[in-house]
Order: sequence, then structure tokens, then C-alpha cells
Amino acid sequence: MIRIVEVGPRDGLQSEAATLPTDVKVAYIDALSSAGLPEIEASAFVSPRWVPQLADAEEVFRRIRRAPGVLYSALVPNEQGLERALAAKVGKVAVFTAASETFNRKNINASIAESLQRFEPVLRGARAAKLPVRGYISTAFWCPYEGRIEPAKVVDVSRRLVDAGVDELSIGDTIGKASPDEVAALLDALLPVVPASRLALHFHDTFHRAVENATAAWKRGIETFDSSAGGIGGCPYAPGASGNVATEALIEAFRAAGAEITGDLAAIAAARKILAPALGRRG
Repeated sequence: MIRIVEVGPRDGLQSEAATLPTDVKVAYIDALSSAGLPEIEASAFVSPRWVPQLADAEEVFRRIRRAPGVLYSALVPNEQGLERALAAKVGKVAVFTAASETFNRKNINASIAESLQRFEPVLRGARAAKLPVRGYISTAFWCPYEGRIEPAKVVDVSRRLVDAGVDELSIGDTIGKASPDEVAALLDALLPVVPASRLALHFHDTFHRAVENATAAWKRGIETFDSSAGGIGGCPYAPGASGNVATEALIEAFRAAGAEITGDLAAIAAARKILAPALGRRG
């Protein structure tokens, strides 16, 4: 069974220039909740100074209608973010680092080692609250500053995150430059260290290979994929990166390949139409 983690409300919106009203975000998430997707990353408990778009995380979590069987997760950068997330009754938290030192410093002003140290209180607090933790690894294939990232670097960061107590890893093609061969090569190196059941792949579609890359990962046993309705999103610290792979595109591709996957395409289209006017786009 393919499992989609819908990241549109967080990763999709975080770099949008125009601040969206909370009402729109809540309606968007509520529409996604009716689509039969197992997990929605609804917001991030980060500093409003750095990500003003997500300053209303508490209000969003307070107002959304939580559908039975749907996990509502959030990104947290530190212990303060975790405290806010716990108060908002988040069902799962995510921490983030990168496989590229340069990208990590530009993204969160810390080395990879320093970012892992920052996670320690978050992991302790999440364990105490019995919450699962996801670890994002950005620039796992290519970095806008360092170029091609060797699989060994990704394996090393992955091992350190798992040893620290992270339950699931999301491996990111942050600038959307990976090819299916590179996906296969990374997974061949990574799967002996981290089982497929604990891995997710997060593809951007800059070079229009995201669906093909996801299919290549599926053939290596990966069954969890991040995507955003309508393919919105990007990264403010990754020059040239376009949006996430569209949730609709993954669902259609996997169904065509014979895979079992949940997701109501009509409900996802309705969610996209709610968001489109606020982003100045057609639904």
C-alpha cells in the first residue's frame, strides 16, 4: 500500500510571498482531510520572523476538523517549537537537517552536527509524549551550492538520525535534480542501513522527473512519498527549486502501475481550488 504524506499546507505554503488568511488554510486542510490521505503536515512551529507564512500554526491546529484516521503532523525546529506543538495536540513532529553542510548553514544557520544536537531535547520531549518523530534530510541528491551529494553522506546522516531515535526519515530531492538512476543508487546504499518501512521520499519536480523518480523508489520497496496538492511549494534557500511533486500526479501514476493507494482525486481538486485564488492562480 502506497502511503502519501500531504505536505502542501506546510512545505507547499512556507515560501509563498503573499500571507494567506488562516481561514483559507483551515478550509484547505479540511478539504484535504476528506480526500482519504493518511497524513497531512498541517503547519510548522517555527519562528514567525523566519517563516511568517506559518505564524498562525496554533490557530490552524485549533480550528481544523480532524478526520478520524488522519494523522496531523508539524515541523518543529527546537524545544520551544515542540512545546507549542504539544499544546496544539499535534500527532507527529518532524525535525530537519541536510546532507550538505553548506545548505544546512544557509537554511538553519548550523552545521549538520549542530542541528543534530538541537534535536536532542525535541526527541526526548516527543518520546515522553509518545509522539512519533520524522527526520527530514534535505539535499540528499544534489545541492545548489555543493553540487552532487555522495550517497555515503546521506547514509551517514541517516544513521545518526536513526541512532538518535528518529522513527521515520524523509529523503529530499530539494532542487528536483535527481534522476531515477541516482535514486536507485542512493537506495542501494541506504536500505542496508535503514529499512524501507522507515523511509519516505520527497521529490521536487524542477526537471519533471519526480514521478519517474518515485516509481524508481517504489521498485526498491519504498511505499511512503511526500507530495502537495497541485504541486505547490519550493524552498527559499534552494535557488531554482520548483514545487513538490503533485499529489494527484503520484496517485494517478501509482494506480496506473497497479499499486494500491488511497486518495480521492475530486476532493484533492476541491482543496486545490480553495487555495488557488489566495495564491493568485487558477484552480
